[in-house]
Amino acid sequence: MYPNCVRNLIDSLKDLPGIGEKSAERLAFSILNFDKEKIDNFANALNDIKNIKRCPICNNITDMDKCYICNDTGRDNDTIFVVEKPKDIVLFEKMGNYKGKYHVLDGLISPLEGINPEDINLESLINRVKENNVKEVIVVLKPSIEGETTMQYIKKILSNYDVRVSKIPIGIPMGTDIEYIDSMTLEMAFEDRKDVA
Repeated sequence: MYPNCVRNLIDSLKDLPGIGEKSAERLAFSILNFDKEKIDNFANALNDIKNIKRCPICNNITDMDKCYICNDTGRDNDTIFVVEKPKDIVLFEKMGNYKGKYHVLDGLISPLEGINPEDINLESLINRVKENNVKEVIVVLKPSIEGETTMQYIKKILSNYDVRVSKIPIGIPMGTDIEYIDSMTLEMAFEDRKDVA
């Protein structure tokens, strides 16, 4: 029905979340209407993604040895914002009022799904708290059973260190992914953060 290269493009686009056959076809035909320069730019952008790796300090995505936040010497080393995934960092960076560091867990504890504490990026968080004299760890996870379980576990494993473990207050609907919350709500929640009980 389609030339092989178009079929391959459609099949590749279907790998994106929320994209089915019809949406993939529509996107593929939009790409077919690009001029040569735009197609080259698009292809180069996709190809450059292969250079993305994880920051060895905070686990954020980067194309350098360390991410731009860990490289920024003007940022506060006393505070670590703990998030589930790299995309969550962008949301808080857009607020513009947080000047500390981040830590990406890459998942939440969920025994039902077979995700245990050792399956997420907790060991390096403990090491960062120990080695950098961190004063506060702000846990900002999805308000869900998994998020709460992970937050309580972090509170427990950091209880032997002189560090405040806080969270943003509920006001964010239960079960909502952080990425879908507007920046005003996030900013107000950040300002009104509480100690993890």
